[in-house]
Amino acid sequence: MHYAKSANDKSHSIKSSRHRTRFLHAGILGLLFVPGLVWAHVEAGVSGSGGFLSGVLHPVTGLDHVVAMVAVGLWGAILGAPAIWILPIAFPLVMTFGALLGVIGIPIPNIEIGIATSGIILGAMVATNARPPLVIAFLLISLFAILHGHPHGDALPDFGVPILYTAGFVISTGLLHLAGVLLGLLYCWSAGRIVVRGTGSVIALVGCYYLLIAVGLTV
Repeated sequence: MHYAKSANDKSHSIKSSRHRTRFLHAGILGLLFVPGLVWAHVEAGVSGSGGFLSGVLHPVTGLDHVVAMVAVGLWGAILGAPAIWILPIAFPLVMTFGALLGVIGIPIPNIEIGIATSGIILGAMVATNARPPLVIAFLLISLFAILHGHPHGDALPDFGVPILYTAGFVISTGLLHLAGVLLGLLYCWSAGRIVVRGTGSVIALVGCYYLLIAVGLTV
């Protein structure tokens, strides 16, 4: 009886081991197969219009957008903590709301004028070392974020991949903010202050140029 029981236990152990091995093999195959399906879907979104790459590139295709994004980082760096991280984080988040408005087709009147004005105001804030209360700075960049986000959503094709596209322009915007923050850290030195404030002046001038375009006063 003892030997029979041992033999049965051994047989059961072997069967259990085989089952575990089969499940392990199936799991490994699944891990190899599922990413392939996911990547095939992601690759279509990345390479196609309205995918991740389209989202990454869209914020950098207009100089008026680029300078405003950099200005947000610059201004945050000048204001210091906690604005140095609140403004660059809040802007892309609020911008997604503006993009949503664009996706669902809710128009914002005179949006090009608003975008150009954002460059003028943000550049002026940097150039003049303006230090309003944090809540005012937050509300101001939130308004501008909606204006800048709307064209991103409006540019999404009907066949695009919204999540990938949104991730792309949020990451791209965040990198532009980071560039502004890093440049703004020069404000710690007297020579750096000249560079930072001079950059703010250039940003404001770029905003003025695009404002003239928006109102039709350029050739």
